[in-house]
Amino acid sequence: MTKRDWVLKSTVAVMLSTSLLMGGQVEQAAAKTQDSKQSDVVKIATSLIGKDYEYKAKGPKQFGSAELATYTYKQIGISIGSTIANLYKTGKSVSKNSVQPGDLVFFSSNGKGSPTFMGIYIGNDQFVYSSQSEDAVVLKKYSEYSKKFLGARRILEETSSSDNSGSKQEQTANNLADKVIKIGEKYLGTKYKYGSSSSTTKTFDCSSFTQRVFKEAGITLPRDSRQQSTVGTTVSKKNLKKGDLIFMKASVNSSSDRITHVAIYAGNGKILHTYGSPGVTYSKFDGTNWEKRVVKIKRVL
Repeated sequence: MTKRDWVLKSTVAVMLSTSLLMGGQVEQAAAKTQDSKQSDVVKIATSLIGKDYEYKAKGPKQFGSAELATYTYKQIGISIGSTIANLYKTGKSVSKNSVQPGDLVFFSSNGKGSPTFMGIYIGNDQFVYSSQSEDAVVLKKYSEYSKKFLGARRILEETSSSDNSGSKQEQTANNLADKVIKIGEKYLGTKYKYGSSSSTTKTFDCSSFTQRVFKEAGITLPRDSRQQSTVGTTVSKKNLKKGDLIFMKASVNSSSDRITHVAIYAGNGKILHTYGSPGVTYSKFDGTNWEKRVVKIKRVL
């Protein structure tokens, strides 16, 4: 019997119990948050049990540790980080005993330091993760990993009958930001062309890209970056949120704050934009020259 066959066989029993969660008991688990996407996350994560482990593999046949969570959330239209370090900072921190289905759970071999592996909690004291040692995506008992536990993060926001209008508006903005990023992602790799027409999607310059993405999300922006910088609400870098527009000058050493570039903040220290040879792409933002070139940040969501 191969190692992979052993993993598949050993998880059959727990998968049967998990199927109860995906059926009659999923409503009970999801009732704590009333979030309809919880059950989707559970179903997707559970369906991946038995897939091969491979370092940094993004799926759908092989998965790294963080990439399993990235892939699962992408299937429900939510873009999150792609590394354990980034995911350990995303969403909302929750305690070990307060985890709910869909929460990301993080561990290390001795329960100290930085996380070295992670999974998705699916309820019933179980979590799914891509295991390097077992060479597969496996289902484990959450309580048995308590000594290795470092933290948990909640991606899916809680909702309740006591929500006020402000929190509902914030959730709407968060959902719209996710939509903006998802729309932008479908243009990844599209070529850059300075002065590209706003009527085409075959090429973009930086501001025609942001204009197109926000237009498809139902929001009208002016054509060029300097005009776009005049709309919305100004926010500081420390209050930066997914979906914010970041406006930059020509270079770090430029004495002029004349705006020459615009990008969309994608969360987790990344921006989604277009320039030069890569065309539409993700770039690291935190601590880079992109960040040092910032002139202003505007929130239009």
